[in-house]
Amino acid sequence: MLARGMKQSGGVSVHHLHRLILAVLNPWVAAGIVLLLAFFASYMNALSWADLTYVMPATSMGYVLLALVAKFALHEQVSPVRWLGIALISGGVTFVAGGPALTSHAHEECSFPNDAKDAAQISAGAGS
Repeated sequence: MLARGMKQSGGVSVHHLHRLILAVLNPWVAAGIVLLLAFFASYMNALSWADLTYVMPATSMGYVLLALVAKFALHEQVSPVRWLGIALISGGVTFVAGGPALTSHAHEECSFPNDAKDAAQISAGAGS
């Protein structure tokens, strides 16, 4: 969506702030920004329950989806080398997805205080 909107808007630069604002107001660009925000929220949610080494490869599946959208919706040319790269990414994601989402640690993990009372108890214990 961002690509389609930016092709409609043309080039933008920090030196031409009005063109940048007009680009952001383009419906395709605005929709792309909303989708990026949704992705970021989903990414944060995934990191709250899974390891980074599990989440990062899973997010790379976006490259596969983007290539398919570029090819069939935007009618862009995708070279055979890029298709090979996409196949390698897919294989890597399949390999990583076979492992555990959360690794277990032998040591006790430190947790963050849930409220100001817990923080006060921790700091009072540290001072004694």
